[in-house]
Amino acid sequence: MLLVPFDGSALAATALDRAREFGAALDEGVLALVVVPDDASFARERGWIGSAESFDPKRVGEELAADIEDVAPESEVRVETVEGTSSLASTETDISRTIRQVAHEVGASVVFVGSENAGRVTAPPESVGTPVAEDPDYDVYIVRHAG
Repeated sequence: MLLVPFDGSALAATALDRAREFGAALDEGVLALVVVPDDASFARERGWIGSAESFDPKRVGEELAADIEDVAPESEVRVETVEGTSSLASTETDISRTIRQVAHEVGASVVFVGSENAGRVTAPPESVGTPVAEDPDYDVYIVRHAG
């Protein structure tokens, strides 16, 4: 199984497209994972909701799942909601933990990460990709450029 964390960004869409191509070539399934923290400010920062819009994690997950359908309709989609925490670093940690847990649960052979920061020696604490890329139990394909 190829796993792609998907947040609606251009880099995540490119990672999903690459995973779709690899999956077709290797006859391996693709699981697109949407992780939605229960954190309205995080959702606003990601552009999932407008500044005056109320936050509904279920609706955000459904909208991101619809975006996945546009990029890779043959992919399996899974939406996870995680409890929000009080800081961005903690929210990112919760998201990374969820991605890693799902990767282990589904026996992912490769995790495709769309991230400008994943895998760098030093990375800002808000990077989800870095902790995911550090796990030795699966290979990691890092997409750093959209398109």
